[in-house]
Amino acid sequence: MNVCVLGAGTMGHGIAQVTATAGHDVRLRDVKREFVDDGLNAIRSNLHGGVERDKLTAEDADTAFDRIEGYTDLGEAVSGAALVIEAVPEDIDIKQETFEDVEEHVSEETVIASNTSSLSVTEIASVLSDPSRAVGLHFFNPVHIMGLVEIVVAEQTDEAMTEFAREFVAGIDKTVVEVTDSPGFASSRLGVALGCEAMRMVETGVASVEDIDAAMELGYRHPMGPLELTDVVGLDVRLDILEYLREELGERFRPPQVLKRKVRAGNLGKKSGEGFYVWEDGEAVRPADGEGGER
Repeated sequence: MNVCVLGAGTMGHGIAQVTATAGHDVRLRDVKREFVDDGLNAIRSNLHGGVERDKLTAEDADTAFDRIEGYTDLGEAVSGAALVIEAVPEDIDIKQETFEDVEEHVSEETVIASNTSSLSVTEIASVLSDPSRAVGLHFFNPVHIMGLVEIVVAEQTDEAMTEFAREFVAGIDKTVVEVTDSPGFASSRLGVALGCEAMRMVETGVASVEDIDAAMELGYRHPMGPLELTDVVGLDVRLDILEYLREELGERFRPPQVLKRKVRAGNLGKKSGEGFYVWEDGEAVRPADGEGGER
C-alpha cells in the first residue's frame, strides 16, 4: 500500500519508519528539504540502532529505508496514496488547512488521518467535502518502540474507514485502542492528568521530582515517571494540551504555574536540554536546579 506521511519531525518520521518496516511504500513530506533530510537521517539512525540490538537484520533495515522517499511538494507526495497521515504541528488551523490541501490532490477513496494527540478529529475533518473519510491515528513517541495506536472515531467517520484503520494498525504490528472523539481522547487525557498532579506535588513540596517519578516507576511499574515523560513529550506540548482541555473540560486541567514558568524560560524538556531534568546525549542525568536530588 502507498502511504504518505505529512511532517518529518519526531512523530512523522517515526510513523514513516514503522510503516515502511511493515512493508508499505512511504512518502515522507515536509515543507523544507532540510526537514525531510533530517527526518530521513533520524530513520536511518533508528534502523541502525535496531540492527545493533538484533531487532531486525541489516538487510531488513536497508529494505525498509529504501521504501521511503522524501518530498517537499504536497501534490506529488500524496498522489496515488491509499492513506495520508498528517503529523503537522498540534494546531487546529494548520491541521484543517492540511486536510483541505490533501483533499484537493487525492482520490475519493483515499483515507485521510490525523495524528493529533488531543484536538478534535471531528473539528479537523469538518473542512473536508467528505469528512466520512477522516479518522484519528494517534501514535506514541517514540513510534518505533511504543506498541500502541489510538484510533479516534470522529462523529463523521464511516465504519469502513474505522475498519481500514484497524487493519492498518494491526498490519504494522501495533495494538489498537479505539475511542470516540472527545477532548484528549483516553491516553492524553489520563496522561496529562497524572503529569499535572505530579507538577502540583512539586510546587507544594510534597516530594522531589526524582522521588515522584520513582514512586510511579517502582510502585506502579510505569516505564517512566510522569515528570520525565513530560520532558520527553515537551513541556510546551503538555501546556498546549492542558490549556485545550481546560477550555473544553474545566478547571481540573488548569496548567500548574511551574509548567508555565518553565515554558516561558524556554526549558521545554529533552528537546531543549532542560525541563524537570537536565538532559545530556538524550538521557536525563539529574533533576534541574531547584528540583532536588541527583539522578
